[in-house]
Amino acid sequence: MSVLALDLARIQFGFTISFHIVFPAITIGMASYLAVLEGLWLKTKQAHYLELYRYWSRIFALTFGMGVVSGLVMAYQFGTNWSGFSNYAGSVTGPLLAYEVLTAFFLEAGFLGVMLFGWNKVGPGLHFVSTLMVAVGTLISATWILASNSWMHTPQGVALVDGRLIPVDWWQIVFNPSFPYRLMHMVVAAYLATALLVAAVGAWHLLRGTATKAVRTMFSMGMWMALLVAPVQAVIGDFHGLNTLEHQPAKIAAIEGHWENKPGEATPLILFGWPDMAAEKTHFALEIPHLGSLILRHSWDAPIPALKEFAPEDRPNATIVFWSFRIMVGLGMLMILLGVISAWLRWRGRLYDTRPFLRFALCMGPAGVLAILAGWYTTEIGRQPWVVYGMLRTADAVTPHSAAEVGLTLVLFVLIYLLVFGAGVAYLLRLMRVAPQPDETPASTPDLEEDHVFTLAPEFSADKPGSTEGGR
Repeated sequence: MSVLALDLARIQFGFTISFHIVFPAITIGMASYLAVLEGLWLKTKQAHYLELYRYWSRIFALTFGMGVVSGLVMAYQFGTNWSGFSNYAGSVTGPLLAYEVLTAFFLEAGFLGVMLFGWNKVGPGLHFVSTLMVAVGTLISATWILASNSWMHTPQGVALVDGRLIPVDWWQIVFNPSFPYRLMHMVVAAYLATALLVAAVGAWHLLRGTATKAVRTMFSMGMWMALLVAPVQAVIGDFHGLNTLEHQPAKIAAIEGHWENKPGEATPLILFGWPDMAAEKTHFALEIPHLGSLILRHSWDAPIPALKEFAPEDRPNATIVFWSFRIMVGLGMLMILLGVISAWLRWRGRLYDTRPFLRFALCMGPAGVLAILAGWYTTEIGRQPWVVYGMLRTADAVTPHSAAEVGLTLVLFVLIYLLVFGAGVAYLLRLMRVAPQPDETPASTPDLEEDHVFTLAPEFSADKPGSTEGGR
């Protein structure tokens, strides 16, 4: 297979997974957010929580649907474009994906109907259980998917038999060395991305003069999440980096743009520069002495592995991962800054009417999604040239199609995805442009004093003259 065909196959899979990862990430965060909203509504009986629940449940439903569609396309590519990988490691990754469907997707799909359409069919308690089950299902789904992906980065628990990997210890496969860090990092990233999205929608409506209790509540909740969770994500990222240094040192060297160690010198942190794979040098490097050793070794002078310690064919593309990592970290620092400023404004009683800050929060709306994509590129491109790290090279995993065949399907994917998902995203933005309104809650609002059915309010009673035939 030509190098061009291999690169096109990688680009095609990267393109489809970039679309897919966004929607499940928002789904994970949004499902938990909806569970919190419904729980607060049941506890406090305040109507604005129900308004927000109904408002965001529509967005959740559309996001969930787009995530399912994009995931199916991505899964098919394992057979069409990466048959070598499927043949080599399918006995490991196949069951993991099957477990995800059996334990998570069926749970989500089963209770999603009750969550979206069961308001007049079940009592408030059972409806809340349905929302919780959907939220739990998204987390279980993330667990299995991250277990599979983490195993590809830190494989263990398998044996090579007749050119194929055979599972020998499922406990080791699932709980591989990088799994806990990747799972925590991804779930927290999903929560942050959702919080920033919710806050951005709130900021949009506050800037337009809509300062209802529901709008202020959604903005406030997003800011609390940014304040409390963004620093936690930074700590998780540090642990994740130490784990990666232990198991994938070439990736860390590429992320740092670090080419060689000088005897007796600590490793500096390169803030900015341009890693040149051909020249084996980082041009225009802006360095902070000792900081690389301090962050990655927690030592003042201990060196980290350098790229020249690895054979050229075993090095990831430092030019890409160097910058994708810095985009992720830079966005993370802005999230922390956003949370800190929100706390200061909240203390001064100016959280909802400081327009420069509201514009900042609005601009940060896509930041969580962009950080997820940048982190994903860092992780997956940094694993190259391996699909199963240290065991199966990407060049040996691809299906031997011609460059023309892969190029044609790539063009078709781009056109169809931009059409289908472009329309979906446009409709999402259209939903977000309309603020939640008190009349968002239909006449069949659940009666919290009852355990079973939802009753019609008296003013819409069927035996009241003009109630249904008049003005509606």
